[in-house]
Amino acid sequence: MSTSPADYNAQIIDEFHANEGRVGGVFEGIPMLLHHVGAKSGQWRVNPLAYLSDGGRYVVIASNGGALTSPGWDHNVRAHPNVTIEVGTETFDVVASETTGEERERLFRAQAERSELGQRLFEFEKKLARVIPVVVLDAAVAATDSSPRPLTNDQRANRDSHDPRTEQAQAAGS
Repeated sequence: MSTSPADYNAQIIDEFHANEGRVGGVFEGIPMLLHHVGAKSGQWRVNPLAYLSDGGRYVVIASNGGALTSPGWDHNVRAHPNVTIEVGTETFDVVASETTGEERERLFRAQAERSELGQRLFEFEKKLARVIPVVVLDAAVAATDSSPRPLTNDQRANRDSHDPRTEQAQAAGS
């Protein structure tokens, strides 16, 4: 039985929250949650992503699993670059920006060489007619105080909407 991308992401998000930011499978050791606003809808979204640390910045690759188009989150962070990430048990405000040139090549190569999931990036880029975007998420640009902080109520509600325990509690209280 096939799992939809939304269901697959919800499972990873649930596992991330249940295990203090740790997950297994292809995201083992490299998960983050990206909280962003939909470019058209204005609704909060959350996506699990593999990341690479680079000098205090977080680097994510918009490969969309090798699809012909970039993932929706990439479009959203271009429209609304002020986003929030969860890494482990910490939450940060960051600003997203796409890298280019030598920096993009260096970061793409570093992520691709890092894990089994990353190694697929080389294959994806060879077969695609697009350059896969490499996005830097920078807390230093977002604010002078980039210390961890709790999620906002909107972000917590979005997170909880993916948590079956929240749904069960709400059903029991109704």
